[in-house]
Amino acid sequence: MGKTYERIDGRLRTFIEAQPLFFTATAPLSAAGTVNLSPKGLTGSFAVLDELTVAYLDFAGSNAETIAHLRENGRITLMWCAFQGPPNIVRVHGRGEPVFRDDPRFGELLARFPDIDPASHGLRAIVVVTAEHIRDTCGYAVPYMSYDEDRDLHARRFAREDDASLSTYFEKKDHIAASIDGLPGLPLPLPPTPA
Repeated sequence: MGKTYERIDGRLRTFIEAQPLFFTATAPLSAAGTVNLSPKGLTGSFAVLDELTVAYLDFAGSNAETIAHLRENGRITLMWCAFQGPPNIVRVHGRGEPVFRDDPRFGELLARFPDIDPASHGLRAIVVVTAEHIRDTCGYAVPYMSYDEDRDLHARRFAREDDASLSTYFEKKDHIAASIDGLPGLPLPLPPTPA
């Protein structure tokens, strides 16, 4: 029913890239810490960089739990479900790193996402994940659901922000600069978006 893969290629890569939604799971090292699970979407915001590396754009939101957990320990799991077609669930367990706007790698990584305007979504970082364990499972209990289109609400909300106002927005939120458990989150103020 389940299979382990050595790399992200062929049918597995095709499946992952075709999904309009995936989930990220992270946790702090503390046993008393808060486990985080987040949905990720927006067409064009995910990329397979090579056979063992994937990345996604981390946009403005109400917290920065994933960033905080990755800064502390790097552990992350990504999961995709087939909501249409043959049943399937794919998980990539690995090590993640948030690459912030002032990182020399940021511009080169951003070029891997040509189909999305990051300025419209308040881009905070690019999360790069190196796979350590890749596995699929049956997904027999995952329901059929249809994908109609991306919501435009996120872009409508954050397209009106510039770097300064976005930093101000983040500074007013309780769990952006620090996680729910007090771990360092998004470094503020945001550096300017590279040209």
